[in-house]
Amino acid sequence: MLRATHIRLTILALLLIAGLQTINAKDDYDIYDLSLDENLVLPEIKNEKQADKIQDYQLDMAVAFKKSNYDVEIMRDDEVIVITIPASQLFDANDTVLNQVGEERLKPFLRMIKNPGFYKMLLVMHSDNTGSESYTLNLTRQRVNAIFDWFDENGSVDYVVPYALGDTDPIVDNNSVENRKRNRRLEIYLVPEKTMIQQAKKGVINISHIAKN
Repeated sequence: MLRATHIRLTILALLLIAGLQTINAKDDYDIYDLSLDENLVLPEIKNEKQADKIQDYQLDMAVAFKKSNYDVEIMRDDEVIVITIPASQLFDANDTVLNQVGEERLKPFLRMIKNPGFYKMLLVMHSDNTGSESYTLNLTRQRVNAIFDWFDENGSVDYVVPYALGDTDPIVDNNSVENRKRNRRLEIYLVPEKTMIQQAKKGVINISHIAKN
């Protein structure tokens, strides 16, 4: 069974639990007005049977991504998948144009947005600390916007939210070439949304099934 291994994810999970006490989890919230932490805890899955169905589905999906050589973790009691892609697999050095290799690495995620409302996909771009704070923030902003635009050109972005964090959340110290490379990354969070939760209530989850209005 896949489990989140980074200490930072454990800390984040604790912060998310605490955050539930302050977020007003109404059905009419706008995901684009929420912070990253808020988007990671919403929507809540309060029904235990629905949660079990979703956890099983997410674990199977995580294993599939792992078999395709993606760096995969899961968090929020196995409800949220976290996939990390090195920036070097998406962009040339110091560039903000998504390269061909990057497009290939992102293609499997197009399936995640073919059924709007099944997943909420959070795109979180990180950098190392090379350069000024404004430089790293601008670099990650341009890169995550390039990825968002690519998804927009190839599918629906109704449930895709980009975040640029600059060098504010390193996973290791920026004290070597290899460590700085690890910190330059895209994290993709696949958060269950209303369509998946509704399917779980009916007992069968199928990403390819699009409900008719």
